[in-house]
Amino acid sequence: MPTDTCAQLVLAVIQHIDGLLSSPVPPSLPLELEDNKEMRALHDKVTALREHMTLVLKGDLSREVGARGYVAGLLKGHLANLRHLTWQVEQVAKGDLSQRVDFMGEFSKAFNNMTWQLDTTMTNLRRTEEALRRLTNSLKKEVELRTAAVRALKQSEARFKYLADHDPLTGALNRRSFLDIAEAGLKAAQARNTPCCIALMDIDFFKKVNDEYGHHAGDLALRHVVSLSISSLRQADNMGRYGGEEFIFFFSDADLEQGKRGAERMRAIIAGGPVVLASGLLPLTVSLGVSVVLPEWPGERHGTFLQRIINMADAALYEAKQSGRNRVCAAPATPPDCAGEGGACAPGVSNCIR
Repeated sequence: MPTDTCAQLVLAVIQHIDGLLSSPVPPSLPLELEDNKEMRALHDKVTALREHMTLVLKGDLSREVGARGYVAGLLKGHLANLRHLTWQVEQVAKGDLSQRVDFMGEFSKAFNNMTWQLDTTMTNLRRTEEALRRLTNSLKKEVELRTAAVRALKQSEARFKYLADHDPLTGALNRRSFLDIAEAGLKAAQARNTPCCIALMDIDFFKKVNDEYGHHAGDLALRHVVSLSISSLRQADNMGRYGGEEFIFFFSDADLEQGKRGAERMRAIIAGGPVVLASGLLPLTVSLGVSVVLPEWPGERHGTFLQRIINMADAALYEAKQSGRNRVCAAPATPPDCAGEGGACAPGVSNCIR
């Protein structure tokens, strides 16, 4: 082969290889080199490596490197490293922060530093979360204890208030509490321009009950009378223990006839409901006196006025006892005599029911 021709072939080979390495689009094999098998094989090999490197740079790691040789081996190793790195990133995404990279220089340092920082952060977060959980549980227990303490305190307060306002034996309002409620009821009735009534009740021959059956039976009798009486009252009415076997009532929004009917209802219920003792049945009767308060009566509705109304009911109760007991008597519907601090009742006691 002439020297010039040989030089031209060498130049063509050099130019083609340079084109394969530097041109964005791989050049075709020159016509003068197409018949050379070695050149064709080299062209195909370099073209395949170019194509594979392009896919790798685009992120496609699925294609295997079919070529052989040093450069192909480097590409295979790099591809394997990238695939492993992809798997490691997936593991990090799943929470495995122990992954480390040792085959990509500065990138390895950055990756390892990233996973170390993430691991440290997650560890601190877990510790913080655990501390918060313990604190939350502690606060929850503290809240539960405080809530229980407040509930117990409220129950205790309610219990003490109940004991302060009620008779411990019968459960009826004690005298002080009843008088406060009745005085407020008198004022409310005057403001509403409605009548109201006061009634006194005494258990007949109660001393005989204590003497013949004992004080335990007497206590049972007192509780029994209170239970039956309360069952016959309206929701707006109130009952208190005035002293001993004597009880007092406030009938809200009731004229004298309504007050007498309410008292008679209690008398009948108690007379028809004996106390059950271990030794048998113990019949009881009660006597009642009723007084009315009309809204047009003069005078402020204070404690002294209330006491005069009670005195009127007491006079009616005395009349009921003198008339044979087990009955209801009513004081006249006239204003109380306000002369003197004692507040004597208006003279005369009218109609009794029996």
